[in-house]
Amino acid sequence: MEQKFIPFRDSNSARRFLGVSVTPSDHVLLPERRETRRPSVGHVKVTVLVGGVGGARFLLGVQHLLGLGQFGENAADAKSGDSSENTLSAIVNVGDDAWMFGVRICPDLDTCMYTLGGGIDPERGWGHRNESWNAKEELAAYGVQPDWFGLGDRDLATHLVRSQMLRADYPLSQVTEALCQRWSPGARLLPASDDRCETHVVITDPSDGERRAIHFQEWWVRYRAQVPTHSFAFVGADKVVAGPGVIEAIETADVVLIAPSNPVVSIGPILTIGGVRAALRTTTARVIGYSPIIGGKPLRGMADECLSVIGVDSTSEAVGEYFGARSGVGILDGWLVHEGDDADIDGVEVRAIPLLMTDPAATAEMVRAGFDLAGVKP
Repeated sequence: MEQKFIPFRDSNSARRFLGVSVTPSDHVLLPERRETRRPSVGHVKVTVLVGGVGGARFLLGVQHLLGLGQFGENAADAKSGDSSENTLSAIVNVGDDAWMFGVRICPDLDTCMYTLGGGIDPERGWGHRNESWNAKEELAAYGVQPDWFGLGDRDLATHLVRSQMLRADYPLSQVTEALCQRWSPGARLLPASDDRCETHVVITDPSDGERRAIHFQEWWVRYRAQVPTHSFAFVGADKVVAGPGVIEAIETADVVLIAPSNPVVSIGPILTIGGVRAALRTTTARVIGYSPIIGGKPLRGMADECLSVIGVDSTSEAVGEYFGARSGVGILDGWLVHEGDDADIDGVEVRAIPLLMTDPAATAEMVRAGFDLAGVKP
């Protein structure tokens, strides 16, 4: 007999769906403006805006420094993230999300969840470890489109659970919380919004020379950004609002960090969501950003192609100016650039440090430098 799902009325439904324990939760309210304070030693509330691969690796560095997640004091703490009173919240880009093959794919959320939960493929930096590709091969045999995008079998299980829950009217934030019960990432992974807000790209179609808009995934995966590109459009950005916990995480943080993720298509979509930019501009926490540019080039992804489309040079200074100073109309108090690079940005304190995320320990030192710039002691 086919099971029938109906909309659920309480905030704990998603967790019950997967048979996990339920604890009371409060409604998220926009907090009152508070006085600037310094956290007590051993109790730091960190909020990070992130994208996918680079953002997930940056989060590992935060956890390494604070003793959270897999860097906890014992096996139980490593799973729960309860090894100290430090807390980590990650506001994750949802602009890359897409429906494909009848399932909802959330690349950045999954990359963060797998990475922090120890399930990421170490070679690719995305997707499930020990992956197989039987479903992909069968879909290709049937001639199912799109033929340029493939899902691994293990990864597909995550998308199937997510899609089933979304169709049962669970919001993405509750679905993410439920999925994290399996992976125990040692951080709160907060979708930037529960609303659908996807990044599209206006290109010149190589097949007919006409301009058209395509989903970011097609531009990124199929064309590898190597097609005449004119602009980015964050579809739905004029209507969407920040997801549950997002504004609270920014307003109550001791420090807010902008990970060295793609500034245009990872951090950019988060900033377009209603309430996020305002929260970054009014929080009493200092907002510290990390340059994704080293020696005039991004180390990963295709940030240079994205920056070129919007007319921003691939330099640490230009990207810092793109984000702007909070003393003006931007979001930054501090900006960390790689040693050997420089940047002069009005209203922003700039420091040069090593920015190579070679391992979690090295990344932790990057995070420590950001804390120091913010006046926060971990």
